[in-house]
Amino acid sequence: MTNSSSNNKTVVPEAKAALNQMKLEIANELGLSNYESIDKGNLTARENGYVGGYMTKRLVEMAERQMAGK
Repeated sequence: MTNSSSNNKTVVPEAKAALNQMKLEIANELGLSNYESIDKGNLTARENGYVGGYMTKRLVEMAERQMAGK
């Protein structure tokens, strides 16, 4: 079993703050206020998954707009 630290590498370290801000905004939109200070282990997998899923959805939308030149 893996330890609790993430094995994901940050490809663009300069984007880390923006991604964290996006995560907090999405969590707030989903009704998870104070997401930065909550123990994520006390949230359901569905709640945590929603945040990551919506982040991915938004990032894909942003990339599609950029690729379309908009």
